[in-house]
Amino acid sequence: MTDNELPFAFGAPPLRGRLRSAPEDFFVEEILGYEADGAGEHAFLLVEKRGTNTDWAARELAKFAGIQPMNVGYAGMKDRHAVTRQVFTVHLPGKADPDWSALVSDEIKVISAARHSRKIKRGALRGNRFVLVLREIEGDRAAADERLAAIAKRGVPNYFGEQRFGLGGGNVAQAKQMFGGRRVDRDKRSILLSAARSHIFNGVLAERVGAGQWDTPMDGEIWSLEGSRSWFGPEAFSDVLAERLARFDIHPSGPLWGDGEPPSTDAVGELERAVAARDEDLAKGLAGARMDQERRALRMLPRDLAWRWLDDGALEVSFGLPAGAYATTVLREVAATL
Repeated sequence: MTDNELPFAFGAPPLRGRLRSAPEDFFVEEILGYEADGAGEHAFLLVEKRGTNTDWAARELAKFAGIQPMNVGYAGMKDRHAVTRQVFTVHLPGKADPDWSALVSDEIKVISAARHSRKIKRGALRGNRFVLVLREIEGDRAAADERLAAIAKRGVPNYFGEQRFGLGGGNVAQAKQMFGGRRVDRDKRSILLSAARSHIFNGVLAERVGAGQWDTPMDGEIWSLEGSRSWFGPEAFSDVLAERLARFDIHPSGPLWGDGEPPSTDAVGELERAVAARDEDLAKGLAGARMDQERRALRMLPRDLAWRWLDDGALEVSFGLPAGAYATTVLREVAATL
C-alpha cells in the first residue's frame, strides 16, 4: 500500500502544496537527550549538513580526520533533501582534534566540538525537531488551521513513511525476492527486513484508521508505553487505562512481525493475523529470519505543534517527534505535497 493509498484519520487533506522547494524548507534538529561527557577518545561533533545524506557526511568527517569511516558514529539517518543538525562521534585515540572549523563547505559544517568517552550508537536518540515550509499552496486555509488544531489535540496515525520502502516502494518487492532465496549483503538485508515489517504494520494500522479505531481500544489490545519500546497486555479496559490513554501515556499498538504469534488476542489478534496472512511470504520470511515479535504505537502526538502563515503565503509548521516517527506522516493529514 503506497503512502497515497493509506487512509487518513481526519479525511482528505485541505491543502495542496510543494514541500522541499529548497533544502531549507525541511529543517531537522536531532534531540539526543544527553550531551558530551567532556573527556575520552571520541570527538563529539554537532554537524549541520545541507542537501546530502548522513552516510556521506560521516565519510567526509572520517576523511578530514584521517580515519576509517567505521570509526565515525551517529544515532540516526537524516533526510538528504533537507538542512539537518545531528551529532557524530569521531574516534581519535591518542590524537588531538583537527581544526574542525576548517571543514566548511556548502554541504557540511561543524557547529561545535567536545570530547566524549564512547562512540554514539544507532538509535541512541530521544527524537527530532522539525520546521517545515509548504509553498505554492492551494486549498482552504481556515480548514487547514482546524486540521492542525485537531492534530495538536488528538495526534496522527503512526504510519511508517515512504522513505522506509525505498524508491517506488521497491524494498517490499525486494524483501519478497530475498525470502525466496535471492542473496543480498548484510546492510541491504537489514533494510529489507525493516521494510517487510513496516509494510505489515502499515496494513494493520490502515485497517484500524479505516474503521476509526486507531486511537481507541479494541478487545485484545496490546498497550505501548509512551517514549519506550515496552508494552503490556492484553487486559480488560478500565478507568485507569482510559485515563492513561487520554493523557498519551499509553497507546494502542500494532505488530512488528516476527517469529511466533503476536501477543494480541480477540478482535485485535484476529485483525493482525488476517493482515499478515495477506502477505504470507513476508510474514513467513520474517519468522524464518528469527525476528522477534515486537510492537509499535499506532498513534503519535507531535510535541509543541505550531504553525504560521508567512508573508508570501507559505505555511510553516514546526513540531517534535519521538525517534522512529516520520514528519511526512504528520504533514500528509494537512496537505497533499508535490
